[in-house]
Amino acid sequence: MKSMLRSGLFEIEQESIAPIPAEARHGRSRELFTIWFGMNMTPLTVVTGATATTLLGLPMVSSIIAILLGHALGGIGMALHAAQGPQLGVPQMLQARGQFGSRGASLIVLVAILMFVGYFSSNLIVSADSITALLPEAGGTAMIIGCAVLSFVIAAFGYNLVRKVTAFGAYIVGALVLVSFAALLAGGDFWARMNHGEFTWTGFLAMLAIGIVWQLTYAPYVSDYSRYMPARSGTRGAFWGTYLGCVVSSALLMILGAGVGIAVGGVDTMTGLNGILGPVLGAAVLVGFALVAAAGNSVNAYCSALCALTLVETFASGWRPGAKARLVTSLVLHVLGVTLALAAATSFASSYFSFLSVLLYVLIPWSAVNLVDYYVIRHGSYAVDEFYAADGGRYGRWNAGSLIVFGIGVLAQIPFMATPLYTGAAAEAMGGIDVAWLVGLGVSSLAYMVIARTAPALVRLNSGSAEPQVLGK
Repeated sequence: MKSMLRSGLFEIEQESIAPIPAEARHGRSRELFTIWFGMNMTPLTVVTGATATTLLGLPMVSSIIAILLGHALGGIGMALHAAQGPQLGVPQMLQARGQFGSRGASLIVLVAILMFVGYFSSNLIVSADSITALLPEAGGTAMIIGCAVLSFVIAAFGYNLVRKVTAFGAYIVGALVLVSFAALLAGGDFWARMNHGEFTWTGFLAMLAIGIVWQLTYAPYVSDYSRYMPARSGTRGAFWGTYLGCVVSSALLMILGAGVGIAVGGVDTMTGLNGILGPVLGAAVLVGFALVAAAGNSVNAYCSALCALTLVETFASGWRPGAKARLVTSLVLHVLGVTLALAAATSFASSYFSFLSVLLYVLIPWSAVNLVDYYVIRHGSYAVDEFYAADGGRYGRWNAGSLIVFGIGVLAQIPFMATPLYTGAAAEAMGGIDVAWLVGLGVSSLAYMVIARTAPALVRLNSGSAEPQVLGK
C-alpha cells in the first residue's frame, strides 16, 4: 500500500522543508545518478566548457585535463554533502543551522538563493539562445518566458516529477551528445586546430577552478534530493549516485564545449555546434538541448523555493510551510529569474564568468565548515528537531565560531582572487593565477577544527550531546 505521504508523478508534493519521515523514503542510487546526469545535460554546460579554448585560450589536451581534474576534485566535496541527506532527512540549507545557528545560517541561505536564481537565469538565456540560433524569428524574450513556464509546471508538482523528467532528459541528450561528438571528431576543423592556443598556468588553473566551482555550486542542494533516500541504506548510494551522475555528465559536456570552441574559433558556441552538425542534426540537437535544459531547470527552481522557505521560516517562529507556500514561492522566484535573464542576456558571457568566480569564493568557506563539522567534529550526530526550534535549540540563533571562520575564509581569499572585477596582490605576483579557492578551503577547514577543539563554546559543542537522529529508527 502506497504511503499517503509519497506523492505520485502528477500529485502536488506535500513535503516542504520538514524532515522526510521514514514512510515517505524511497529511491535508489541510480535514480540520483540520472537526476544529476540529466541536470548537467544543458547548453550552459557546453558553453562553460568552451571557456577553456576561447576566453582562456588553452590547447585542447590541456583543456581536457583541467576539466577532468576540476570536476573530479570538486565532485568529492559536493557528494559528501549529498551523503548527509539520507541521515538527516532535511534540505541542505536547513541543515546549515547545525553549524551556523538558525539565524546565522540565513546568510548562507541567502547566498544559495542568489546562486540558484543565477543558474536558473543562465539556463534560461542559453536555452533560449539555442532555439533562436536555429529560429531567429522565434524571439529571445518569448523563448525565455516559454522555458520558464515549462520549468514552473514541473517544479510545481515537486520531487517525483522533477526526478523523472531529468532522468528522461538524460537519455535524450545523452544520445544527442554522442551524435555531437561524432560530428565534431569527423570534421577537419577540430583536428586542424586541436593544438591552437597556448598553455598557461593562469588559464589552466582558471579552468580547473571552474570545474571545482561547478560541482560545489550543487553542494547547497544535493541533499534536497538525497534526503528522500532510506536512512539506513542510502548514504553510500547517495554519495556515488550523485558523484558519478554530476561529474561524468558535466565533464563530458564541457569537453564537448571545449572542442566546439576550438573548432569554430570566435563563433558563438551553440551556433558553432549547429554549423558542425548541419541543418538537420543541428536542429535536433539544439532543440533537444533547449527543451531538456528548460525542463531540468526545474531542479534549480525546486531547490531555490526550499531555500527561500527556509529563510522565511527562520524569522517566522512556529510557521511550517506546506505545498501552497512552496508553489507561491516558486512562482515568485520564476518571475525574478525571468526578469534577470532578460536584463542580463546582452552581456551574458562576461557576467556569467564573474558570477562563477564570486560563487566560488563564498561557497568554499561554507562547504569547509559544513564538512568538517559533519564528518570530523560531530560525526553526523545532530538533533534534527532542534533545527526548527524558535530559539535555535542547542545550536542557538547565532553560532559565533562558524561565522568567524566563514569571515576568515572569505577574507583569506581576497589577496589571491583574480577576477575581471578585482585581482589581489598575491594573484598579481603569481601572474594572475587564481588559487583563492585552495587557500579558502585550507584556511577555513583548519580554523574551524582549531576553534572546535580549543573553544567548543564558540561552536556550541558544550550545549548537550546529540545522538545521531535517523528518522524512523
